[in-house]
Amino acid sequence: MNYRHSFHAGNSADVVKHSLLIALVQALQQKQGALTLIDTHAGCGLYDLDGEDAQRTGESAQGVLRALADPNPLLRDYRAAVQAVNVGPQLHSYPGSPRILAQLLRPQDFLILNEKHPQDASTLRRAMRDTSAAVHERDAYELWLAMLPPRTARGVVVVDPPYEQPDERERITATLAVAHRKWAHGVTVIWYPLKDRTTHWRWKDQLRKLGIPKMLGVEHWLYDGDQPGVYNGAGLYIINPPYAFTQALPPLLEALRTVLAPEGHRGEITTD
Repeated sequence: MNYRHSFHAGNSADVVKHSLLIALVQALQQKQGALTLIDTHAGCGLYDLDGEDAQRTGESAQGVLRALADPNPLLRDYRAAVQAVNVGPQLHSYPGSPRILAQLLRPQDFLILNEKHPQDASTLRRAMRDTSAAVHERDAYELWLAMLPPRTARGVVVVDPPYEQPDERERITATLAVAHRKWAHGVTVIWYPLKDRTTHWRWKDQLRKLGIPKMLGVEHWLYDGDQPGVYNGAGLYIINPPYAFTQALPPLLEALRTVLAPEGHRGEITTD
């Protein structure tokens, strides 16, 4: 499954992913200690919703545009992050995880970004030139391990690949196993698309066999029943989620489910 960021900017998966990422970092920032934020598959950083890629799919209409129109205060921080990269009421740009993480940085925090695709890496550097982020152009899995443990005691690694390669899940599983041995208390966020439940359950079983004690799964299924052969939603695995984050999660997930449910479907967001 090819999931290049530029084709899907601002879709329902982005709304869930970025809403939870904001809540997660804010929960960690309740303590004053510095954080290192690492994005292994950073993409372009900022996306043109009027551009050819985004217009080809039009997925933002069922994602970010719905969230911006919804007054639920639980989505306020997400809406603010999107509005920060736009001028005026019209939505033209969408912030990827790098721009959202940059907005959350405190003076004591660090942001490390990586994008292997040369064209996207060049675009990423331009998108982040007004920030303090360090930008790398390396193999994501090599960088993931090379940066651990980070210079600060606490931090977050965001793993958000396009799933272009058939062995992507196997590489994530193998790298996570090593990463956890190097930095057992670190927070890791792994994003993945949901296409069919059987494939996902098989991978979930492989991850559970790693024996990582604190691993939270969040799954957002768009439809009441699987739609064969198409994108059905997305999920996140979060290693070592902070207590403040997990306590605030249920009402946030319900707000997201409500605003993103396709017409004629209730949708479902589950945790385990």
